[in-house]
Amino acid sequence: MENLKLKAFENNITGKRIAVIGLGVSNLPLLDYLHQLTGNVTVFEQKDLEKIDPETVQKVKDYGFELITGRNALHFLRGFNIIFRSPSCLPTTLQLVSEQKRGAIVTSEIEMLMHTCPCKIIGITGSDGKTTTTNLIYEILKQGGYRCHLGGNLGIPLFTKVKDFEEDDIVILELSSFQLMGMEISPDIAVITNVSPNHLDKHKSYEEYIEAKKNIFAYQDESGKVVLNYDNDITRECAKEADGKVVFFSSKSKLADGIIYDDGIIKECDDGIRKHLLDVKDIPLRGVHNYENICAAIAATSELVDSETQIQAIKNFKGVEHRLELVRELDGVKWYNDSIGTSPTRTIAGLNSFREKIVLIAGGYDKNLDYTPLVKPILKKVSKLILMGATGPKIESAIIKETADSKIVFPIYRVGNIEQAVKRAKAIAEKGEIVLFSPASASFDMFKNFEERGEVFKRLVNELK
Repeated sequence: MENLKLKAFENNITGKRIAVIGLGVSNLPLLDYLHQLTGNVTVFEQKDLEKIDPETVQKVKDYGFELITGRNALHFLRGFNIIFRSPSCLPTTLQLVSEQKRGAIVTSEIEMLMHTCPCKIIGITGSDGKTTTTNLIYEILKQGGYRCHLGGNLGIPLFTKVKDFEEDDIVILELSSFQLMGMEISPDIAVITNVSPNHLDKHKSYEEYIEAKKNIFAYQDESGKVVLNYDNDITRECAKEADGKVVFFSSKSKLADGIIYDDGIIKECDDGIRKHLLDVKDIPLRGVHNYENICAAIAATSELVDSETQIQAIKNFKGVEHRLELVRELDGVKWYNDSIGTSPTRTIAGLNSFREKIVLIAGGYDKNLDYTPLVKPILKKVSKLILMGATGPKIESAIIKETADSKIVFPIYRVGNIEQAVKRAKAIAEKGEIVLFSPASASFDMFKNFEERGEVFKRLVNELK
């Protein structure tokens, strides 16, 4: 069946002046797609020309697109009909606001996908847990026989593939605040795992960050569905603004309706009647935060597959790389890679996943977050703390302040980089302990992203003798 929404978009774009901001992963396939439709494209990249991949530059030239580079590139963003922004270029950027007031359409690869998609879309966002929840939903629906397409922050950019989607397919999108900000369409099923302070180095305020997250359900009608974390004050209050069906999940409250984790069991609650679905002893994932992710995934897929299908997929799911990933056991010490721990709340969840004493490696790029909430979990769960990066002194200062009035002498080791951190951990970790690499900070001071940081950590650990 022809995708009429996509056809209308393609007809509309012909002859228009198109701007593409950023030469990141999401926009490169977009250039291929636009080349087939129109040659009237200008690409803006705020990196200097010599810092851009030469093959990418050559592609832009081969397509006959104009390329404007450098820190002041956006000063030349004038007179365009449609502007595709990258997630890192927020819609509050002065030049985008000016162009939009003049009449330009400001959109993104992910928003156009949602406008032209012929099938059901499930969107997942949250400060923590969204990648695991997204992958759980994907695996559950695949187990149920659906043809699924994974995108957003995960997988390949899907907009250029939308022409091949069928009405019975399902698109599953992990969506960041940067992707949701300014978006004027919501997925059919929306999930918010939680909301806590994050990315405050990019958003002008916590309120702006929260409002961006709300866009995942803000444009639903009564046919929509939103899955919310009952235990999080912000997401619980979101229910008052939702037009679609609201389903809660919880690990702290025995809800009358929804999905809960209670005393080692995942349960489905319907009008006060609780049905046991899954004993968490039977699954590879560990940690209450992961049991919450499972609850969210079950709630999101409950009307699409039966509970037996959900349970089988969850039992087979071994987790996502860089998320409490067991790297190896050496001399009675287990080493875990939790490089996804880019905020205090993520690291707290990691700490709470273990009963063993922990040697924690933390610290990294500073996103202007408060590290006070991390102190008590560290004092309770950690035997020795290894700190590095820009946030190392902030974490240490918070611990010193907390212990100033007591006689606690907490062992803190300061190192200059991840190589020194691994060596120090090897020297001080005792048999039966866990070494947990969960930085509670972003990676950008030393690494391209948290994935690269995790890969380096795993390589260093596997090289230990």
